[in-house]
Amino acid sequence: MSTQSAHHIKLDAVSFSYPDHRVLTDVTFAVPAGRVTGLIGENGSGKSTLLSLIAGTLEPDVGEITTPPITGFIAQEVQLPFSEPAKRLIDDAVAELRAIEKQITELSAHLDEEKSAVRFDQALARAQESGVWELDSRIATVLAGLGLADVDLSTPLGEMSGGQRRRFALAALLLRPVDALVLDEPTNHLDDEGVDFLIEELKNFSGPVLVASHDRFFLDSVADQLVDLDAGLGEEGGHGMDTKQGTVFSGSFSEYLRYREKVRTRWQELYNAQEQERRRLANQASVTEDDVFHHHESKGDTGASKKFHADRAAKTLGNRLRSARNRLEDLERNALPAPPGRLRFHGIPEHSKLSSLGEPAIHARRISVQDRLDPLTLKVQPGEQWLIEGPNGSGKSTLLQVINGQVEPDSGEIRIPEEVTISKLNQDDAWDDLSLTAAEIFEAHTPAGVPDLVTMGLMSKETADLPLERLSLGQRRRVSLGIILASPPDILLLDEPTNHLSLALAEELEKALDDFPGTVVLATHDRWIRRRWRGRPRAKMMTLSARAES
Repeated sequence: MSTQSAHHIKLDAVSFSYPDHRVLTDVTFAVPAGRVTGLIGENGSGKSTLLSLIAGTLEPDVGEITTPPITGFIAQEVQLPFSEPAKRLIDDAVAELRAIEKQITELSAHLDEEKSAVRFDQALARAQESGVWELDSRIATVLAGLGLADVDLSTPLGEMSGGQRRRFALAALLLRPVDALVLDEPTNHLDDEGVDFLIEELKNFSGPVLVASHDRFFLDSVADQLVDLDAGLGEEGGHGMDTKQGTVFSGSFSEYLRYREKVRTRWQELYNAQEQERRRLANQASVTEDDVFHHHESKGDTGASKKFHADRAAKTLGNRLRSARNRLEDLERNALPAPPGRLRFHGIPEHSKLSSLGEPAIHARRISVQDRLDPLTLKVQPGEQWLIEGPNGSGKSTLLQVINGQVEPDSGEIRIPEEVTISKLNQDDAWDDLSLTAAEIFEAHTPAGVPDLVTMGLMSKETADLPLERLSLGQRRRVSLGIILASPPDILLLDEPTNHLSLALAEELEKALDDFPGTVVLATHDRWIRRRWRGRPRAKMMTLSARAES
């Protein structure tokens, strides 16, 4: 690790391995001052490892990392002194700025001394550059921007919700005078206003910013460069190769999505051309002597002439066969893998069971759950797709649990036809036996004859054969998603479906829902989904009001 007086974050040929597997190989990129770089990839791709290397909590096996002298870092899971009040966290963050203010006061009493006057001028310049005179106003602005204005600063951190603690840690980082920022999932526990505030903070920050995030709206708004650690499309000529190097893309997230689609289309074209050539060469390589003689032997040929033609045909055949077989072997050695299939629902019946029943798929009348869900009425028709939005604590997950029969409402009634099937993708995946492999779990939860995880493009064969305990949250999420895609229900309930998914897979899931004829009720904070929902076919929306502090 090199902490120089640089104005950028730079990684030069950085590699890192854990004892049982390689994570990063020859990763190289730079984050200039005044720029925001987004680090993307699902859990397990190496984002947090890379950020820990930059923060200095891990050391690279090889390569060099350069950072400015003071680089502020916030991990995905923050460690805070639970017994301390929030005020202590904020005071510690601004202690350096308070010290400058105190120094100016002390030096002002000795301005008649030459050394003191010089030091006073230096301290005054630092104060103006650091905003010392506006510090109290700055603290209030940051706390309000992150939704903490009404929280008593004397409250011990241990008595706060996880979301509040996370936001106080982020506030402390924004208030601390640093030269660079490294952030791991900074929008966790932020509402829309908090995300907007953070976007403006990062845009106005003069140093380099590296941020790992699954938040597509946030990335599209703030990042002007992306580093993708996911194995997948790769660069032109590296389709399907997991080099663990990462792909650097200069541009916004929206531009990156268009780039990925262009690369995938080109990959498919190259693969189709390769397979056409494979079939042509295989056909040539299967030609026999009988085929050649059938085409070249004349009934009028004499014995000598027949021998002449036979020898010439044999020589021609041998050359053609050798050439075709050599080229076929070369193609096999350097074969381009097939591009991953598009995410889609399999085994959808031709006729909807719900449509034939002639009644709503879900009809809830004034249902409520004490302290979790205020009374609401909802009528969902067959084939409609409903988005349920609202802040934490408004009851989104509870509503889905009531529909799924996991929670009984305290009042009101809900009717769902008995003949229909319901499946639910939970907000967080939970499995009883983590020693089972992904493939075993999938097989146990799906009917015979359905495509497996590998066929659906959700996992490689190697990953599918690993036990769940060795898989990341994102990889486990793929198992849950695969089970639903392989055997889709009449009513699909999705609770924060993009949690832990790679950004590209989240995009594919949204597109798969476009083609799903069944009924969908989706609850999410994902602003990217919410922003685009109104333009979807069959789309409906319901907004739940806030009930409690997140």
